[in-house]
Amino acid sequence: MPGYADVRGDEAFFRMFERDKTELRELGVPLETGRMSGFDTVDGYRIARQDYELGEIDLEPDEAAAVALAARLWDAPELAAPAHGALVKLRAAGVEVDEEQGRVQPRVRAADPAFATLLAAVRAGQVVTFEHQRGGIGGPVQRRTVEPWGVVSWRGRWYLSGFDRDRQAPRSFRVSRIIEPVTPVGPPGAVTVPADVDLVGMVRVGVDPPPVSGTARVWVAEGRANGLRRLGALVGPRTHRGRPGDEMELGLRNVDTLARWLAGHGPDVAVLGPDHLAEAVRANWAASAAAHGAAQGTAQDAAEPLARA
Repeated sequence: MPGYADVRGDEAFFRMFERDKTELRELGVPLETGRMSGFDTVDGYRIARQDYELGEIDLEPDEAAAVALAARLWDAPELAAPAHGALVKLRAAGVEVDEEQGRVQPRVRAADPAFATLLAAVRAGQVVTFEHQRGGIGGPVQRRTVEPWGVVSWRGRWYLSGFDRDRQAPRSFRVSRIIEPVTPVGPPGAVTVPADVDLVGMVRVGVDPPPVSGTARVWVAEGRANGLRRLGALVGPRTHRGRPGDEMELGLRNVDTLARWLAGHGPDVAVLGPDHLAEAVRANWAASAAAHGAAQGTAQDAAEPLARA
């Protein structure tokens, strides 16, 4: 073997030999251990070419560039090492991949604590259970048992897509909102991923806002609801019940969501149309008044014994 003739001493020889064996295994080259004949006194190593040799790999320049770009994508150690290993194997097969090609320096960050455990569960096909915080910090925490189908990236965030056993329906969960520990349950191989599932599509439907289905017209009091003003288009000045203000147009994606936004501004906002949006705003006001009245009633009930005493 080239390079071994210049090795000085048995110790250096065996270090070099162990290093080369490790590199071969990382390349996916199987090493056979055994003896060539009955006359051999020690075991040796042999490479059976037919056990690992692949057909000719021919990548077009744009395909090779895409492979190099993918290898530079990861900043997580558990994913960067396999990506680098893939490049080494391609080079061993005679395919040159230029990692320096192109000016793009992409990064997919996988710093979420639960990421590695979830990825391992997907690979193993094992059910996981964890606590998930809906809506981010301050939101309710719920226990979930999920059959993981995949971990996908969408708009710079990671999501776990799978079958939620608690809801008995496919669901997606933002990985950053999953609270450790993530606990695998049941045997590996118990999860079957549907053949026609679109993991990215599942995340997109759950994360992206629904398409605009119409236009809402609202009156906004002068100098009020500046956040709401940034979301809409100004139609022109308008007076409402003697108060100066502006008429605005807002894209109507979800009636319930927009009704909650508008209801929070109280008398500084009035819905001019459509009628079902105005009804939804009034329903929010009625529910808030009822809840406030119930809270006041509870406080008064608790205070009555003290008053009598």
